[in-house]
Amino acid sequence: MKWDVDWLEARSRLFPEKTGVVDSESEQEWTYRDLYVRSLYAEEKLKNAGVQNGDRIAFLGPNHISSIDYMFAAKRMGAVFVPLNWRLAEEELAYIISDCSPRVLIYHEKFCDKASLLHCPVKISSGGADPDTELESDVGSIRPEAAFVSMDAPWMIIYTGGTTGKPKGVVLTNRCVYTNAVNTIISWEISSDDVTLSVMPMFHTGGINALTLPVLFAGGKVVLASGFEPDRSVELLRKYGCTLVLLVPTMYHDLIQSEAFRQALFPEMKAFLSGGAPCPLPVYQAFTKKGLPFKEGYGLTEAGPNNFFITTERARLKPGTVGKPMVYNSVRIVDDQFRTVSQGEAGELAVYGEHVFSNYWKNEKETAGAFKGSWLLTGDMARQDKDGDYYILGRKKDMVITGGENVYPQEVEQVINEHPAVKDIAVVGIPDERWGEIVTAIVVPYDGKMVTIHDIEEYCAKRLARYKVPKRVYITDRLPVTPVGKIDKKQLVSAYAPTESG
Repeated sequence: MKWDVDWLEARSRLFPEKTGVVDSESEQEWTYRDLYVRSLYAEEKLKNAGVQNGDRIAFLGPNHISSIDYMFAAKRMGAVFVPLNWRLAEEELAYIISDCSPRVLIYHEKFCDKASLLHCPVKISSGGADPDTELESDVGSIRPEAAFVSMDAPWMIIYTGGTTGKPKGVVLTNRCVYTNAVNTIISWEISSDDVTLSVMPMFHTGGINALTLPVLFAGGKVVLASGFEPDRSVELLRKYGCTLVLLVPTMYHDLIQSEAFRQALFPEMKAFLSGGAPCPLPVYQAFTKKGLPFKEGYGLTEAGPNNFFITTERARLKPGTVGKPMVYNSVRIVDDQFRTVSQGEAGELAVYGEHVFSNYWKNEKETAGAFKGSWLLTGDMARQDKDGDYYILGRKKDMVITGGENVYPQEVEQVINEHPAVKDIAVVGIPDERWGEIVTAIVVPYDGKMVTIHDIEEYCAKRLARYKVPKRVYITDRLPVTPVGKIDKKQLVSAYAPTESG
């Protein structure tokens, strides 16, 4: 059996005085030695609460140092860290608690009301005004046992958004997390000099595994932010000299509208990264106009989430591509019979590598359906161009089949996004008796700008094949989003589908 290395302890031993984490609100900093010591004290608290190898530890809190404390404490003792989406309603959280049956619920004091409604054998409050009052700074009183945990033991369970049903618990082993971190560091050339602003919620794989753990693994610095606000984020990026940051497209959409962004310089920035959903071209254009390094990535909770690499220079020349597979993973584009499609042809993206998740928690049927042999079927459509670069076309389930023709919503969205009066756009397929589905656009105009249904139809007709032009266009003031900031297309289909009465 292969054992995982306690790499936080190693960082503490080799680089004890180097700053590893900063809290952007309190401005408190912790060295790698501090992080290791805190994880040991968190481990002691969990042991005192009766936590044993294999037990689940639920965590309900914002991007806070205590999340990192208990994440690493769980790893050391072979327990399983389960970060909870604090934006969920009581009933939704209760379902996850009942599904994973945690031994302990750790909750930040700002969520004490929600925590009081959840049933768990043991509850521990964490994260007061002074986070260090509950965890000592002297390691001398603790004699840690050597942490020998199997590489194939689960480290965390991250629950999916549940937009297509009940949330599924994605089990990530030590091997999965380790491989993603190493692959990201090597492929993206992350070093101990790198600094990232962690603003993506740490109940999401993008918040934990996209940059936070790879940067810590490399010995860099993570700046924790409990929420996203454009002007404040610009301030923090500049204050801490951040070199990398990951945001979802909806965040970038708000960021480029910010006056602070328009005025700011980012001399240390190596890459603004976009993930979570295909990024609109106007975002690319805003960064190009300022001469800032910007690129797009692709991942999902079940795979990494990092899978591709592209330089910012190439991304500027080919906006929309995610580049090529990273060093330690492989990808294929396949048809419904799992045959590799021709170059330029659209198909489903399949991913292979040791960063891929092991299983869905207590759900053998869904686990079996997610794989073809050792390949993960992502459910995302993609194509590869003649240069070998990959493009993500959107979710397979979101593809619109109208009159027998396949329409990829992202292609239509990219066109409409270029209209000067359009602030935000979503394209979905709405059921229709004649066409099967009809291409439907829901448009959010900029404040103070007028756009009509005829404007959108005419604009699309000049740039798209006739069958791709939306047959219905709706104007609204906002689009619904999921808890991680993605546009909620399931909700849009429900809202705009015709009623039985017509």
